[in-house]
Amino acid sequence: MIRKDMFLALIIIVAWGFNFIVMRWGLDELTPMMLGGLRFLVIGMIGCFFFSRPNTPLLWCIGYALSLNFGQFAFLFSAISFGMPAGLASLVLQSQAIFTLFFAILLLKETVRPYQVLAIGIAIGGLAVIGLDNENSTMTALGFGLTLAAGSSWALGNIFTKIISKKGYDANLNLIVWSSWVPPVPFFLCAYFIDGGDVMWSNIVNLNLKTLGTLAYLSLFATLAGYGLWSYLLSRYPAATVAPLTLGVPVVGLTSAEIFLSETVSAMQWVGILVVLLGLMLNTFGGRWLKRLSQRSV
Repeated sequence: MIRKDMFLALIIIVAWGFNFIVMRWGLDELTPMMLGGLRFLVIGMIGCFFFSRPNTPLLWCIGYALSLNFGQFAFLFSAISFGMPAGLASLVLQSQAIFTLFFAILLLKETVRPYQVLAIGIAIGGLAVIGLDNENSTMTALGFGLTLAAGSSWALGNIFTKIISKKGYDANLNLIVWSSWVPPVPFFLCAYFIDGGDVMWSNIVNLNLKTLGTLAYLSLFATLAGYGLWSYLLSRYPAATVAPLTLGVPVVGLTSAEIFLSETVSAMQWVGILVVLLGLMLNTFGGRWLKRLSQRSV
């Protein structure tokens, strides 16, 4: 990877890691459902002027949007609102890799390799350490559970993406932009029934510079710019080179949360974090490591 592209990769990692801190700030001003609805409304309204409509059928767009966009962020924003530290959320959300493997086996009948089973076991063990540790009272069981639910929704969205790609339809930034018109509907309906119409209206009329800055970051920078640069890197380099970069996201998230939100992580939770990262690294690099070992043995 040339120096310019390495710099772009660093921008993506920092943008997506710091994304969780911005979510926390946004939830100080808006309810979880209103933050989600407004975020995707901004993406759809602005993005549609710059990206053409995908050739993906409407039903596939809806399934993709309800899982990857609505499900993931409805659970994630609620998790942070109900006591999940933003830094830990950036790590626990990576459980999507585990859920993706499970869904791929169950729904797509894909085969799993022994090193992937080991990687899943290690990552699950690390998540268990994080979830069961009671030393850090800032993390709630509800917040932790909702973050896992967000990871499973992300994984289901990954399955939709795989199926859409295999069918020859668009699964790129065009799909991300135009599918963003779907989530505001369930987000705002949930906001009405959960928060009430008065709270919804209060959130809208009391929009301030901080809230607008949060929405701009989440929609324009983290989503449109972030995924745009990500697509650019994937078009120039093998997926095996680009995909591992996401391992840096929770590192940035945890560090930023400690600096900007004064979040603390217990010693046992740090152990769990390292174990989860080990499992994710094994899942990402395991095939490559085994190939190198077999070549050396030959």
